[in-house]
Amino acid sequence: MSPSLHSAAPHHLPSFVTAPGETDVLMVVMAVVLVIAVLAVGLLFLRLHTLPERMAHKSHKLQFEIVAVLGLLALFTHMHIFWVAGLLLALIDIPDFGNPLRRIAGSLEKIAGLKPGEGAYGAPDEVGVDTEPAEAAGEGEVEVPKTIPLPRMPKERTHA
Repeated sequence: MSPSLHSAAPHHLPSFVTAPGETDVLMVVMAVVLVIAVLAVGLLFLRLHTLPERMAHKSHKLQFEIVAVLGLLALFTHMHIFWVAGLLLALIDIPDFGNPLRRIAGSLEKIAGLKPGEGAYGAPDEVGVDTEPAEAAGEGEVEVPKTIPLPRMPKERTHA
């Protein structure tokens, strides 16, 4: 005995309609597509979000750490102004004033007859220590006390 169809039921059902107790293939395929789409959109979002940091890292910018912190702030606060500020900092090349000043100091050390990097460490700690008064130094000669140079701090390398 074959089951008879209801008179209002269509005689031909679409292929995506499954019988009771069978696996719904369309639902399984769409669940896999949904998971892959969510992961792809999340990956695209994170790649776009880290764009300023990757740009600053690739071009070895001095302000790399600032750009990275702005990116994290934008990620956790959802305030896009931090991301825009990080992108602008990654695009702008801030001039390095330290390198020319180090070159000037090195040239002055060479003129003074000191080894490079030795000038800051050879000076006394206080002005006028172990110096004679100007009258006792010689006739008409005035001795200028040594100045205290600021100690050099080596530049910290954060990444290679």
